[in-house]
Amino acid sequence: MDRDRMTAMFRKQFELCKVRDGESMVLLSDPDARPEYITASFAAAKALGAKVFNIAVPEAPHPHLVGVHPLRGLDSAVEAMKRADIVIAFTRPLFTKELREIMSAGARVLMVIDHPDDLEMLQSNASIERAVKAAGRRLERARDVRYTSDAGTDLRIKTGEYPVMRQYGYADEPGRFDHWGVAIVHTFPNEGSANGTVVINTGDMVVLPFRRYVQDPIQLEVREGFIRKIEGGFDALLMRDWLEGWGDPDGYAVSHLGWGLHPKARWNCIEMFGPERCVAHGRAFAGNFLFSTGPNTQGGGKRTTKGHYDVPMRDCSVFLDGEQVIDRGRIVSEDMKV
Repeated sequence: MDRDRMTAMFRKQFELCKVRDGESMVLLSDPDARPEYITASFAAAKALGAKVFNIAVPEAPHPHLVGVHPLRGLDSAVEAMKRADIVIAFTRPLFTKELREIMSAGARVLMVIDHPDDLEMLQSNASIERAVKAAGRRLERARDVRYTSDAGTDLRIKTGEYPVMRQYGYADEPGRFDHWGVAIVHTFPNEGSANGTVVINTGDMVVLPFRRYVQDPIQLEVREGFIRKIEGGFDALLMRDWLEGWGDPDGYAVSHLGWGLHPKARWNCIEMFGPERCVAHGRAFAGNFLFSTGPNTQGGGKRTTKGHYDVPMRDCSVFLDGEQVIDRGRIVSEDMKV
């Protein structure tokens, strides 16, 4: 992608984020950040009249972990971002104390970590925002949520203890976090409320930690908010090994649950583009059931475990207080369609 085209794309994104003349913008980068993103951000921000500067941390966070970032201990850098109007993060600060502090201070935070072609392909618009907000309102009203599949998933949770998170691809309000390229809605179950069976089927996608398609089904028994049994073949072995390796029972907790809404995000992204291209695509493809384990601090909880599994699942159904909104991976609620 040539420089002018990329700068125009970043300018459009910053306009979606409501970047205005005189606002302060911090670019947060690490050694893995694409330098062309920083260059394009400087040009786009200056064209909009924003006051922009870059903070570069000396190392990149571990690609398979959440909750730990090189910002830890860099209090002056965190303070600078707390005073900014918007932070553009070319790095992964998810589930960290530092990110929560920056957002609590009122800064908008946009994470930009995907391939340039994906940023362009998945760039959001008003229709995506409308659909995500509609899904968020539905999930916010619900108190009993059920996820099912023909493969054997039948999981029930209670909701309301934790906030509903809406990600439509741009950060346009104070204290808001978003991820360029996604369109998802999710929340965390009330503590101890998740019960049932989850069958991660052949072809479902593990986007953290492994970025691979599941080759043989994994059957999970969930009781009182925690995975109590993991059965299956090689993929079950991988999951058990990862969660057991941390020696932390909180890794088995059911974490954020929700679904994707992006009509252009591709389930086949790993096969089409390679594992490094499944970050936004995998989480956001329309109708997926996003199942995860481990931490819940992003929603205000207390679990800080590193035992995090992120699994977008295909062909699942979603019921909110008994009303079906997704049928075997197909969105049926009109207000949730883009």
